[in-house]
Amino acid sequence: MALSFITRWRDELPDFYSALTPTPLQNARLIWHNAPLAQTLGIDPALFSPASGAGVWGGETLLPGMSPLAQVYSGHQFGVWAGQLGDGRGILLGEQQLPDGRTVDWHLKGAGLTPYSRMGDGRAVLRSTIRESLASEAMHYLSIPTTRALSIVTSDTPVYRERAEQGAMLMRIAESHLRFGHFEHFYYRREAQKVRELADFAIRHYWPHLHDEADKYALWFGDVIARTATLIAHWQAVGFAHGVMNTDNMSILGLTIDYGPFGFLDDYQPGFICNHSDYQGRYSFDNQPTIGLWNLQRLGQTLSPFVPVEALNAALESYQPVLMEAYGKLMREKLGFFTRQKGDNTLLSELFALMAREGSDYTRTFRMLSHTEQQSASSPLRDEFIDREAFDGWFARYRARLQEEGISDDERQQQMQSNNPAVVLRNWLAQRAIEQAEQGDMDELHRLHEVLRHPYAERDDEYSKRPPDWGKRLEVSCSS
Repeated sequence: MALSFITRWRDELPDFYSALTPTPLQNARLIWHNAPLAQTLGIDPALFSPASGAGVWGGETLLPGMSPLAQVYSGHQFGVWAGQLGDGRGILLGEQQLPDGRTVDWHLKGAGLTPYSRMGDGRAVLRSTIRESLASEAMHYLSIPTTRALSIVTSDTPVYRERAEQGAMLMRIAESHLRFGHFEHFYYRREAQKVRELADFAIRHYWPHLHDEADKYALWFGDVIARTATLIAHWQAVGFAHGVMNTDNMSILGLTIDYGPFGFLDDYQPGFICNHSDYQGRYSFDNQPTIGLWNLQRLGQTLSPFVPVEALNAALESYQPVLMEAYGKLMREKLGFFTRQKGDNTLLSELFALMAREGSDYTRTFRMLSHTEQQSASSPLRDEFIDREAFDGWFARYRARLQEEGISDDERQQQMQSNNPAVVLRNWLAQRAIEQAEQGDMDELHRLHEVLRHPYAERDDEYSKRPPDWGKRLEVSCSS
């Protein structure tokens, strides 16, 4: 089946991009591709074996119908208006039209200088492309909305960050790369009509059921709020910290986008800061829900020239209830509760307090809890705690809560083990794959990708154990 590409962004939004082609790397070669995703997209496997070089995966060729461009947008970074930003190292190659009518963007990161590179070099490094490929695929298999990774190319081109690194490219796939920052760009340029054009574009292609509604913009904004709130509820439930929730890194569709200094919790630390450049902790784990609302307020401001402020504020008031409802549902599933009871929040808060005091491993705690037998006072989780008396007291109250429901252990454990992963992408696992890949050994990269495709499978190996001490001390910054 031939791949079909369309050019809606280029054709319908002529003032929102700069047309240009990727700049290839030196001696580029493909080191990984996402075979399951490629099959879903109908990509011929032969395309991943170019006669020479890296083909479309390295920006050396284009497929029929592709019309590459770099999008312009702006944004608030760490709470401060940063002005014009845009695709400084990424190029939208084209929008693939799928047989079922859906479209997906093919976006090549590390593709070279664009008009929006500012002081940057337009490149990405192998380290960051591997981290994003692993993280986005891990999130996908955890059923969290996200962009996807299709391929990684490495090269002999040196790229200078804190040190010289290998230049690389990542082919990123997403239903859309439309961001809060696209709307901010034209709002702050006092071009309200262009903000409206963007909203019309979004509604036409992604919310067509709202097209004929009299209050379509307010309804659309309300759904963006709901998607964002639900996304962040998923982040909090699985223990994921994004690390750089700038408005230009926020997806209109509610996708996790722009993986940089992310981190999954090892020890449960509510104030966990995964980005060592975040000196004030703005994007700490426990602050993500608040930042989500702040970012939505910035988006709402851009719509104020053509949406009544009362309607925008009413929509924003729905954020916390939607987030709490989604988070509550996810956490009840993790705890094995099938009904909602008055004391559930207290039980969860008590568990979190105990975990925070002892530095309990977030993922392992909930996974081990999923083996609970409600008639048995013994639990393998008990040995994870130093204060056994405190754990025993909590566990007795927890078991009493389980017994109120009359659900069998088999049914409950099945639910819990389907919502408490045995494996997440811990930083040390990603770092090990990166270090080996930088030496030319891709085995761990491929192996880790395979492990992350089955996060809920029962396992007792290094991928599911606590990290080594050095793995907890890794520092990740925005540098990539």
